[in-house]
Amino acid sequence: MPKLAANLTMLYTEHGFLDRFAAARTDGFDAVEFMFPYDFPKDQVAAALKDSGQTLVLHNLPAGDWAKGERGIAVLPERRDEFRAGVSLAIDYAHALGCTMLNCLVGLTPKGVEAGTVRETLLDNLRFAASELKAADIKLLVEPVNAFDIPSFHLDTVEKAVALMDEIGAPNLFLQYDIYHRQRSGGELLATWRRHKDRIAHIQLADNPGRNEPGTGEINYPAIFAALDQEGYAGVIGCEYKPRAGTSAGLEWAKGLLHG
Repeated sequence: MPKLAANLTMLYTEHGFLDRFAAARTDGFDAVEFMFPYDFPKDQVAAALKDSGQTLVLHNLPAGDWAKGERGIAVLPERRDEFRAGVSLAIDYAHALGCTMLNCLVGLTPKGVEAGTVRETLLDNLRFAASELKAADIKLLVEPVNAFDIPSFHLDTVEKAVALMDEIGAPNLFLQYDIYHRQRSGGELLATWRRHKDRIAHIQLADNPGRNEPGTGEINYPAIFAALDQEGYAGVIGCEYKPRAGTSAGLEWAKGLLHG
């Protein structure tokens, strides 16, 4: 059956960030992921990982000023230098934390900038990131985010992401397949997985509507888990959802999938 990773940005938010590792371990999570580690010294994050005995599956490249609504800077022509510095910082953290995949949130389509300029900026930035990460033995992921949750997000469907990946052609560039975002932007969850499974390095989940835990909405997660298992998905599934009544209290859906 699938291996699960606790997303420590979304789960266990009743604890401080560095205490969430232990809370996830108590509930049986052997692996974790999170959006950004950069507010904490890398040695502190590494110590929390070591103390909990967990593997870090994934974190993101720096994505600009999140609190002010930025959702990535890879599409912003005037921020190329900042993007490249962020790639270097992310590699530094990834090596310290034993993380072999970094995800790029590309950002909101900038207003008043020609589409061709935006496209070339994104291509140049992703080619740079892929090259730097390849030298560091790290996979680069891109993630489509549905346009209902984040209007104007530049890469809003799997199809757009795959076309971008084809154009770049980097051997270490893969798709992050978020089942929740796909349900909102196109559906056909298993058909999409089957079309692109050779390009998918990581999967994330949440139910719809609400982006809450599996079993609270319309997505048939038992069927999805069974198909992924039968069809050879060897990666980890990141639990990137909003718990409705506390993380631990809402883990009944994961019974049998965790080691606690």
